[in-house]
Amino acid sequence: MRLSRLALRHFRNLGSQDLEFPPEGVALVGDNAQGKSNFLEAIYYLETFRSFRGARDEQLVSFGEEVFRVAGTAASGPLEQGRVAEVAAAFERKGRRKKVSVDGVEPERLGEALGRLAAVIFSPGDVDLVNGGPKERRRFLDMVLSLNEPGYLSALQEYKKILACRNASLKEGYSGSVVMAWNQGMIGSGAKVMWARKNWIEGGTQTFGDYYVRVSENARARMTYRPSVLSTGVNSVDEMSEAIRRALVDSSDRERRMGTTVVGPHRDDVRLHLERADDDLDLRDYGSGGQRRTAALALRLVEAWTIRERRSETPLILLDDVFAELDQGRSERVLELMEEEEPGQVVLTAPKEADVKVKKDELALWRISEGRITT
Repeated sequence: MRLSRLALRHFRNLGSQDLEFPPEGVALVGDNAQGKSNFLEAIYYLETFRSFRGARDEQLVSFGEEVFRVAGTAASGPLEQGRVAEVAAAFERKGRRKKVSVDGVEPERLGEALGRLAAVIFSPGDVDLVNGGPKERRRFLDMVLSLNEPGYLSALQEYKKILACRNASLKEGYSGSVVMAWNQGMIGSGAKVMWARKNWIEGGTQTFGDYYVRVSENARARMTYRPSVLSTGVNSVDEMSEAIRRALVDSSDRERRMGTTVVGPHRDDVRLHLERADDDLDLRDYGSGGQRRTAALALRLVEAWTIRERRSETPLILLDDVFAELDQGRSERVLELMEEEEPGQVVLTAPKEADVKVKKDELALWRISEGRITT
């Protein structure tokens, strides 16, 4: 995808600006705390309608303002040939109301507007995907699959609603029959979620390992699915449903003691580990800083690969000063890899012009100071 226009109104410190993007992309240069990450955050907001930095919508509104609005025009090819769409999102602080539209039309459900930019964002904070707990990796899985796997988001939303009701029944100490009344719906939606996760992880682990070894040059890593139910030999959604059903039966006593549901997609994890001849090492526990950052990069590269495979789109690549945390060798190998991957349009940030490394001779150079962008 290519972003051709971005209109900003009171998003963070960016004020009101209308920007036209060259086809190859942009390098935004400026000192720290001037708004470089805010700029990428605004673009990526049009992909997911949430902050990639975990901020609440009300925190994205400029100080002293009540509403922010971001609108972008994107095309899948040259504007005169490809599909063109305008995606817009606005949030009103008073009443906490969010409004999203595609080509001026509000979708019935927010999920119908997700993924219009086919964007992937790389940031230093990605290392939390490795350093953090299972919740961070589940959030990553849910975002990738919600954007690229038809039906995943609706199954996930249904599962979360049923899980909340079932947990409330357990917490209040209702009888087993009341708790079990929620089982069938939870099994059906949960099996779809877990089956999609299993397929994506198993289908992408070879690619993850290839990316990792290309960047590290001296080790290979892989990712494996760590579901909360015994799923060895599971080969279909129906078999996954049966695995969840058995797990719920086996855990019923523990659930009553703990007052919460202890098995299901909300307890899944993804294990990232270095391959060794004698024994694999968990990257979270034993990986060096460089190894963990490499694994995080590899995850984002697999996300971009997924967009190419599932959506037949060239992803829009957003790079938030990602080379600052990498040593020179890894930086050079990442650059080589990205050039080989034909990244398409790139929008990146850097503190100074000398730090612009990706497509450095092709990208338009923009500057930012106190939120104002000069092109």
